[in-house]
Amino acid sequence: MDDHEDIHERAEFHHDQFLSFGNLDDLEKAIEYGNRVVGVTPMEHPRMPARFNCLGAYYDDRFRELGNLDDMEKSMECIIRALGLTPEDHPKLPLRLSNLGVSYTVRFQRLGHLEDLQKSMDYKSRALELTPEGHPDLPDWHAALAVSYADRYRRLGGLDDLEKWVESDSLALKLTQDDHPELSERHANMGVSYGVRYQRLGKIEDLEKAIESGSCALALTPEGHPDLPDRHADLGASYGNRYRRLGEPGDLDKWIECDSRALALTPNGHPALPRRYANLGASYADRYKRLQEFGDLEMSIIYKARALALTPDDHPDLAHRNAALGVSYTYRYQYLDELADLENSIKYKVRALELTSDNHPDLPDRYTNLGVSYGERYKRLLEPGDLEKAIEFQHQAVAFTPEGHPELSFRHFNQAILFHNKYKSTFNSSHLHSSLASFRKASQVLTGAPRDTFNYALRWAKLASENSYLEPIEAFHATMDLLHQFIWLGATTTQRYQDLLLAENVAVQAACAAILSSKYALALEWLEHARCVVWNQSLMLRSPLESLALSHPALASQLQSVAQELHHANSGVSESHSSAVVPEQRHRLARRYIKLLTQTRKIPGFGDFLLPTKANELVRAARNGPIVVINCHGGHCDALLILPGQEYIDHIALPSFTEQKTRSARSELETWLRRGTLEERGVRRPLPEPETNMGLVLVDLWYDIVKPVLSHLNYLNKYPIEHLPHVTWCPTGPLSFLPLHAAGDYDQPRSRVFDHVISSYTPTLTALLASTPTVLDRVPGILAISQAATPGHSPLPGTTRELSYIKTHTEDKAVYSEFVGDRATTIAVLDAMEQHDWVHLACHAHQNVSDPTKSGFFLHDGTLDLAAINQKSFTKKGLAFLSACQTATGDEKLPDEAIHLASGMLMAGYSSVIATMWSVADDDAPFIADKVYALLMQDGKIANGEAGKALHYAVAELREMVGEKEFGRWVPYIHVGS
Repeated sequence: MDDHEDIHERAEFHHDQFLSFGNLDDLEKAIEYGNRVVGVTPMEHPRMPARFNCLGAYYDDRFRELGNLDDMEKSMECIIRALGLTPEDHPKLPLRLSNLGVSYTVRFQRLGHLEDLQKSMDYKSRALELTPEGHPDLPDWHAALAVSYADRYRRLGGLDDLEKWVESDSLALKLTQDDHPELSERHANMGVSYGVRYQRLGKIEDLEKAIESGSCALALTPEGHPDLPDRHADLGASYGNRYRRLGEPGDLDKWIECDSRALALTPNGHPALPRRYANLGASYADRYKRLQEFGDLEMSIIYKARALALTPDDHPDLAHRNAALGVSYTYRYQYLDELADLENSIKYKVRALELTSDNHPDLPDRYTNLGVSYGERYKRLLEPGDLEKAIEFQHQAVAFTPEGHPELSFRHFNQAILFHNKYKSTFNSSHLHSSLASFRKASQVLTGAPRDTFNYALRWAKLASENSYLEPIEAFHATMDLLHQFIWLGATTTQRYQDLLLAENVAVQAACAAILSSKYALALEWLEHARCVVWNQSLMLRSPLESLALSHPALASQLQSVAQELHHANSGVSESHSSAVVPEQRHRLARRYIKLLTQTRKIPGFGDFLLPTKANELVRAARNGPIVVINCHGGHCDALLILPGQEYIDHIALPSFTEQKTRSARSELETWLRRGTLEERGVRRPLPEPETNMGLVLVDLWYDIVKPVLSHLNYLNKYPIEHLPHVTWCPTGPLSFLPLHAAGDYDQPRSRVFDHVISSYTPTLTALLASTPTVLDRVPGILAISQAATPGHSPLPGTTRELSYIKTHTEDKAVYSEFVGDRATTIAVLDAMEQHDWVHLACHAHQNVSDPTKSGFFLHDGTLDLAAINQKSFTKKGLAFLSACQTATGDEKLPDEAIHLASGMLMAGYSSVIATMWSVADDDAPFIADKVYALLMQDGKIANGEAGKALHYAVAELREMVGEKEFGRWVPYIHVGS
């Protein structure tokens, strides 16, 4: 007979090898030797309980690897026998109790019987009670009990169980030594519990903690470790949650990467394989929703179908697998419009509902998913029965969802849409009231992802714009209130611009609704608050805090410090420049900043601190003449007029112009530009003849917009050429791309805008409020940059002449500095801009449509981009003269964000900017510069309209020289700002 001690040592050796390297052969040998040692050890032997306990652990490991129910039962049998042989006063009793509790946990997770869950909690709680403080096993018992709280929460949904789950995992981690082999598992468990609490309560702090814990767990898990797939899967789930919350593409990529890695590390036949397929199917579904790539949707269905096929019929996750596959079939129906996909969607969702018990926390999700599918079928087939089912299921979903649940917003929104469909078929006012009530509730759930809640409010607002009985003003109020939660300061500048595409030019839509209701002040506020959103956020971070500092210096100092850090982090540049700012740091800074703002607004007298400016303040922007805000949406075009010293906002309807006309004019202008003008500043090419397209655009702008406005202002044929009034145009939406300053009928006398007024532009009224007049009461510093031969670009010989003109005009009137050729490096120029009041850039420029912050000026060693300029937080600067190509060309996809170099310089701290709407001829630029600086040096000040006036007369001379119908030569020059 073999010596049982020797056999036991062999069993333990092979088990240790399996735990270290995951080789199943070692586990088989451990079970073989474990059975032999139990067979040869006398029942009364003091080590017999330990032998059974070890054998139970071996069977448990094999069950976890292969999923054989027989192994699970054998494991429980061994552990029960071990406990039965253990005396009440034995020091190993808590271990045996905990092990049996774990066995009941395993069986509950596999079969779903609640009595097993209760037994698991009883045994684990008893083990914890018997273990004294400071005992090395105490962290294990807390961790084991956390699993049972997790199981009961997932099954019954009690918040108390969720909190006890997090608390138990926290205690387990806190009591685990830094060098303990279970430390990685403790971090992993902590990450999962934080992640689930985030899903239930919607607090982003829990989500950040989940990612931090999951990352620690993965870093502590060596290659080849059996738990490595779980580590990747758990971290992937947290990245998925954050992607759904914040929409950052990097999180989506990490999610798919983690899930793919987890699947690759999971062998065929492993019990976790269905879960791996299900997770990857979910991440591909989300990538499909983001990119609309049909291949991602197909992969989602393939992986979810595999997960379902591998899930046993008695498995507790079977309902979830059916529901998930049903959702992907819904997406495919919406993409392909094939009814078979919709029928499959309903089939799988019905099965999921049948498999879900009445008290299960996932029950509302089952109802809402099924309601969505019946709603889709109603839209397709118009069967009233489908609408009734959809309404009933959504009603059940809302009824079973706890207050404050993050998914409640989505369920209210679905209910609102269904009730609206019902109202359209019955005209029963109760259905309308139910729809409105649900829309309101959908936009009021504060725990959901702001991007989702904003989307529901926006869809309500768009629907209300077409159906006034749905209260469009209320709907847009809700949408506007949510915009700045959606376009969050914790996101990068690039991410916020991408998110703004989803806002669908909401400012223009909202203003149109307000104007139709004769709420002109509200329209002005909405246009201001929902346009140039990213620029305004940047300005807020750089706002001076003098008033707060006088009464609360410590709070002001904290706010200033956090704002500066966040300003740097949002630009994607760390203060040390040594590494990129990680998302978690940005998010923490944003939360801290918002918390400090909230704290400040509770102080008496600071209730509106850094809140969006109200109309009674905005009207003060009209310092140098009227401001004309033009809004065009659908078939409505309107002008809002703000006059100096007047709080009243005037309104002019412009019925001859429409949004479609705006887009057509933009298209005509682009076609004309492609055919004839320069791609960058350089030697002139002849323009195509005749220039009818451009002329027609300018005629329409004159008769439909500009002439009615000037007539209303009584500016037509009233002032001599040397005393023309100054009008600042603030066009919105696609109108931002059109040359209002050149509007006119060039075949009729006195029918050009420049015959009657001097024109300037502003992207927002706030930009004008932020700029203060700069009087040359001291000798200013003027920095001039010239790049006559930038590497990789066409020569600009005219820039040399341009700088000579500036130098001549500034002699004895300004401190003049110039950086020419290889002296004009990005760092040198940026540093010099800090030291000078004005800047003149005579060089090539570049607009980056995919990342507006990377738009910039081509210098000797690279691009000086807006991100770098914005980092400097310039204050009280004067004129920025951008004698470069396309410095005022915006982004077609985001017309209301003023994403061009001119507005960038305005927001960076320059009060006045001269720029170009498209490329100019190299020999025209020196001519304009010569005339502008000659006039500016006479006036001795800017920001009271002097720069706009100087440009007006300079362009007039160019127009007289080249001919007024040479639109490509003189139209591109514009003035922006004060």
